[in-house]
Amino acid sequence: MPIKGLNHAVLYVRDIAVTKRFYTEVLDFETMSEDPGGHYLFMRAPLSENHHDIAFFAIGSGAGPSPAGKSTVGMYHIAWEVATLTELEEMRLKLAAAGALVGASDHGVNKSLYSLDPDGHEFEVMWLVPPEHWGDMAHQAIIRPLDLEADRKYFAKHGLS
Repeated sequence: MPIKGLNHAVLYVRDIAVTKRFYTEVLDFETMSEDPGGHYLFMRAPLSENHHDIAFFAIGSGAGPSPAGKSTVGMYHIAWEVATLTELEEMRLKLAAAGALVGASDHGVNKSLYSLDPDGHEFEVMWLVPPEHWGDMAHQAIIRPLDLEADRKYFAKHGLS
């Protein structure tokens, strides 16, 4: 039986209140379920039809940073998709204002922003280029500097914003 898609991710965090504030204020996520004692939190993205897209379980303020990718295997990041380049630019401003933006890349088939949440989990906010504009980029691993102004001009010519 084929997989339909990714339904949700679950992360360990230090403090549910800090996590909730970040994901609510910066990413506009909605709380679906929360433990009054601060042990867990289930949230969903603003336009999601899922019950929840991400869940968090608190393990306490003494938890150290994850060594994943430095000295152990583990998850690198999760990616959230926006519908337009304009929304990606708005998210860039929001992430930068929150001090969470750590990078930006043009991958050819998608335009990406990279950020860290309060616990150091990396996440990507990306816009997927419509497949008819992929060309021969569809099967390449491309990493170029992101130029949203140039992308906006190009895609505006093609009726996309």
